[in-house]
Amino acid sequence: MAAEDRAVMPRFATAAPAGDRSARAKFALIVLLVLLGATVLVSLTAGASDASPWTLLAEWLRGDGVLSERDRLIIYDIRMPRVLLGALIGAALAVSGAVMQGLFRNPLADPGLIGVSAGAALGAVSVIVLGPTLFFGYTATLGIYALPVAAFAGGLITTLILYRISTRQGRTSVATMLLAGIAIAALANALLGYLVFIADDRQLRDITFWNLGSIAGATWVKVVAIGPIIALAVATAPFLAKGLNALTLGEATAAHLGVPVQRFKYIAIVAVAAATGASVAVSGGIGFVGIVVPHLLRLSIGPDNRYLLPASALLGASLLLIADAVSRTIVAPAELPIGIVTAAAGAPVFLWILLSRRGLLHL
Repeated sequence: MAAEDRAVMPRFATAAPAGDRSARAKFALIVLLVLLGATVLVSLTAGASDASPWTLLAEWLRGDGVLSERDRLIIYDIRMPRVLLGALIGAALAVSGAVMQGLFRNPLADPGLIGVSAGAALGAVSVIVLGPTLFFGYTATLGIYALPVAAFAGGLITTLILYRISTRQGRTSVATMLLAGIAIAALANALLGYLVFIADDRQLRDITFWNLGSIAGATWVKVVAIGPIIALAVATAPFLAKGLNALTLGEATAAHLGVPVQRFKYIAIVAVAAATGASVAVSGGIGFVGIVVPHLLRLSIGPDNRYLLPASALLGASLLLIADAVSRTIVAPAELPIGIVTAAAGAPVFLWILLSRRGLLHL
């Protein structure tokens, strides 16, 4: 290798992609962090309680009993686990979308594209429909945790099958994984259709509500059980940033720049599967977060994954909390499934991005 090539390599390995917007990106991270803090305060106090963001701040800062016992019960026992779980799920879905788009070098990629979400949904619906009969012993043992465990297992099994199909002679083909994921998602949806066909009226209502997405059932027990999995998967993402930046130059170039491409792809895929499977397990189907959030950020702060991934986590968490607050209040005292809110808001935004940036698909 020529000396001039060796001199260029370290700069490629550490430099951001063309169009450096690092100053803007750093400022955006600060703004998004403040936005997340404000969103958490509003989410904790919006709804049927006398507390406001200011009284809650005063409670935290002074600790002199500003809140009533009723408000403490509502905020700390009901809303706090919901807010924590919602923030984790929003961050997980957004970061997973950003990682998938970088890994596949395709701005339309998201976890649903490779069938992880469909596999998780199949596991959950199987428990809803077959739980009273075929899986009675399983549901009796796990109780209320039977559905989230089944959804997580479905997403994990789907990922293992995909990895097995797309790996040959120790090398994983991303293109093969994409095509296999589409096929497996279609098969999972066919099985889902059959389960819906044989389901009774009560089970159909459960399936419909679960598919629309909700975090209404969040509890501290679920936060402790699922939260660490999601948090670990999201915390892994920043360590993937330089590798994803290198992959924009192609796998061969990334390998020359010192990226262990095969191991890197394996870690990225497992992280996405864990984050998505755990999220779908407790929230059901929530769409558009994984596609829209990375797009919006990429347009404003650029494609450098060192900033894009943490910014996606912050904005995804904030947007899901905002959507949850809307779902709780827009038809109060009833609750609108959060998947309806994210789809209603995300689809127009995504169409606007496509129409205003017609060259987006060629990035």
